[in-house]
Amino acid sequence: MKDKKSKKTRRPSLIERVNRDAAGIDCGASMHYVAVPRDRDPEPVRFFKTFTDDLERLADWLVQCGIKTVAMEATGVYWIPVFEIIESRGIEVVLVNAQHVKNVSGRKSDVSDCEWIQELHSVGLLRGSFRPKAEIVTMRSYLRHREILVQTAATCMNRVEKAMLQMNLQLHLVVSDLSGVTGLRILRDIVSGERDPHKLSRHRDARCKASEDDIAGALTGHYRPEHLFALKQNLGLFDVIQQQIADCDKEVEQHLAALARPLSPPTPLPEPRSRRKPRDNEPRFEIRQPLHALSGGIDLSLVDGIGPYTALRLISEIGTDMSRWKTGSHFVSWLTLAPRNRISGGKLLGSSTQTSANRAAAMIRMSVLALGRTQTAIGAFYRRLAFRIGKAKALIAAARKLGLLIYRCLKGEIVYKDPGAEAYDRKNKESVLRRLSQRAQNLGFSLVSNETGQILEGVS
Repeated sequence: MKDKKSKKTRRPSLIERVNRDAAGIDCGASMHYVAVPRDRDPEPVRFFKTFTDDLERLADWLVQCGIKTVAMEATGVYWIPVFEIIESRGIEVVLVNAQHVKNVSGRKSDVSDCEWIQELHSVGLLRGSFRPKAEIVTMRSYLRHREILVQTAATCMNRVEKAMLQMNLQLHLVVSDLSGVTGLRILRDIVSGERDPHKLSRHRDARCKASEDDIAGALTGHYRPEHLFALKQNLGLFDVIQQQIADCDKEVEQHLAALARPLSPPTPLPEPRSRRKPRDNEPRFEIRQPLHALSGGIDLSLVDGIGPYTALRLISEIGTDMSRWKTGSHFVSWLTLAPRNRISGGKLLGSSTQTSANRAAAMIRMSVLALGRTQTAIGAFYRRLAFRIGKAKALIAAARKLGLLIYRCLKGEIVYKDPGAEAYDRKNKESVLRRLSQRAQNLGFSLVSNETGQILEGVS
């Protein structure tokens, strides 16, 4: 027997390598571990710090080794800087779901992780996650930050309401929105030192449904100093956040205009579906015109349930290039709005949809909820399914239908025009009668109309 232990040799892969110039990166908070093919460098696994200079050296090393494609895990936000630097060198970067890599036990170190990612990527077993173009990603970052600001403003207003309740000031019972015209006037006057409920009630706006006496009664309470201090601070934070939202809207408007400026839509901008004013938390600048040019002459706000701001947010999440998905079924599957069939031994074990934090899917579901009581085809479809299988499942089914419509509109296959609830109900009735007539014929019976007395042999 040999005294020295023989070095472990790596067994050759039994699967054909489709990506011979592939590398793998295990991203971390302070260190990135990178693996390249063993024939490219005497030291095929190296680690680099997350500083910019080190990331530049990482990219230089990959270029030196002749790497053309790199796979990395989507770990928090640590992957974003290295992704952008490597992509700027002309190397294809594949962002991989961590669940698709961690299914093999025994790989618990950073070195083995990056080697395993490189091995899987070289044999073509990794599928990249969707990421829009760089300019769309920039707009997405602005809009996601704006949503965080809106949520923070809502949190501040909830704390304002809590301070009012602790002083037994029941203003929220007579004013529907504390952040409205009447509510903000009263709150600012309270912070300025006014305590007389009758003087405070004079701030009532003409559109407010409550009378001045009702408002004065709701503002009679105990003005304790500690709660007034909390009220003042949270109201100040609310005002600061409102200014930040306005600044963010300016950045979004400039970026959207810069994207649409070199583009000319092939069709003129159609008439809007409705003339409603923007909601309280929506931007006040023009969205439809530049978005129409950006999407190649397609106005997504014509689809029922999708306003201009929702269309802008959807475009920022899914982009305008629908060729990234082969079919509409692939698109709604990415949205996690399609059934996930689990079949074993020829039996269907389950078909529930996958839980996901997909923002685009959340927007589409909210749009369906808004359509639930409207006289539109999607609204009628949702109500029919809700009666039969329940609201939760009907919401997913209607959201899938709306997602398919969005996909076909952005791909240029259709120009959406709502047929209406009556047309949908009539078409559904014809389909039901056709099935019943066919079933009756198979059983040796006939359907007879109560209105005309004629036999229904087929429904066109």
